[in-house]
Amino acid sequence: MLKRLLTPLYIALSLLCALSLNAQAKQVATTYQFPLTNAFEASIAGTPSALRPALPDDADIRQRDYSLRLRPEREFTLPSNFWPVKTFHYRLAKQSGPAPLIFIIAGTGAHYSSNTTEYLKKLFYGAGFHVAQISSPTAYDFMVGASRYATPGYSPQDARDLYTVMQAIKKQQRTLQVTDWHLTGYSLGGLQAAFVSHLDEQEQSFNFKRVLLLNPPVNLYTSVNNLSRLVHTQVVGTSETRTFYQLMLDKLTRYFNSKGRFDFSEAMLFDLQNSSQKLNQNELAMLIGSAFRFFSADINFTSDLINRRGIITPPQQKINDGTNLTPFFKRALLCDFECYLQEQLLPFWHSHFNNQQATQVAADNADLERLIQASSLYALTDYLSSSKKIGVMHNADDIILGQGDLGFLKQHFAERLTLYPYGGHLGNLDYLDNAADILEFFHE
Repeated sequence: MLKRLLTPLYIALSLLCALSLNAQAKQVATTYQFPLTNAFEASIAGTPSALRPALPDDADIRQRDYSLRLRPEREFTLPSNFWPVKTFHYRLAKQSGPAPLIFIIAGTGAHYSSNTTEYLKKLFYGAGFHVAQISSPTAYDFMVGASRYATPGYSPQDARDLYTVMQAIKKQQRTLQVTDWHLTGYSLGGLQAAFVSHLDEQEQSFNFKRVLLLNPPVNLYTSVNNLSRLVHTQVVGTSETRTFYQLMLDKLTRYFNSKGRFDFSEAMLFDLQNSSQKLNQNELAMLIGSAFRFFSADINFTSDLINRRGIITPPQQKINDGTNLTPFFKRALLCDFECYLQEQLLPFWHSHFNNQQATQVAADNADLERLIQASSLYALTDYLSSSKKIGVMHNADDIILGQGDLGFLKQHFAERLTLYPYGGHLGNLDYLDNAADILEFFHE
């Protein structure tokens, strides 16, 4: 919701919407030649276009966006400038006849039509799947139009909201001929896919045949902290009078001047790293951290406004299309994800799921540990170890992983883990070899 306030630099930031192998994991060929071995570069620039798979054109895909009226009460309680998302939307691509259907859950803050979700849609559609694209529970359109509590971060509840959406899609598309149901998600969406699959084991609305987690967090809190810390990286050339964002804009301006055109794209970011304006390691880290801070600000603002908590926006203040949101945006930016966790998520969890009175003070370490455990893959250890239909694809150098995370994946997924030596966070998702491995998993 706050994105409309941002400079063109945010467009570049939003494009992120992003070792040795253990013998138990599925071995990646020693000829794996993804060209970016710097994890930060890979996370930002992604795969060069020449190394991506052939995909169907949009014109050749039978697709459209559909709407679901899931939270009608918010049509009357939210400001008028939320009108585009008060009705929940998703995208569905249909094959001409019977086919398996796969749900795609987007990553942190991502819309169902984000670049990564669109890439996966084309990949699966070209392989003969119906494809349903769903925004992340951390995206403001999902928080407004689909989320029961609009306080994302507690994985079991996020999964429940997603499952409700999927059931509604199935009901709305009852005439669609579906032979099997499948599920995938990338980044945070991968973690949530695991919880959705576990929920489906009890409710059995879909009986998913195959579930693939793409670069998921293992410990959600670790991944969040990894990304949040990047915004504090020291960057040479910044000062009290010259911020990191001014430095970045200066570099981008010089780059575009040398090219003679203005074009933000993944290809541009790859090309930028091969130019004289190449970003160094600290600048790359700061860029990724800044993008995550913007996503966190959106979550903070939207959750606070929907729930009238008064942390970002005064509960009594009227907000409409003409309201200046800049003061709220600045306030939300000052509250990172740790701040959101302490001020909104943890009190919400206490109130609704921990049988304790909600407070606005920081919880003790034991409370935080219980929330982290319940929201991470640890909570599903027995299920993940025993369910042969669930697989993981990850990169050994992924910046969201912490100490022990790869060991957890190797221990509990074994041969169902495909581990690539490099690629950063999602940087190699559309590399030819990765694309072939993704399709092979669903066709096994």
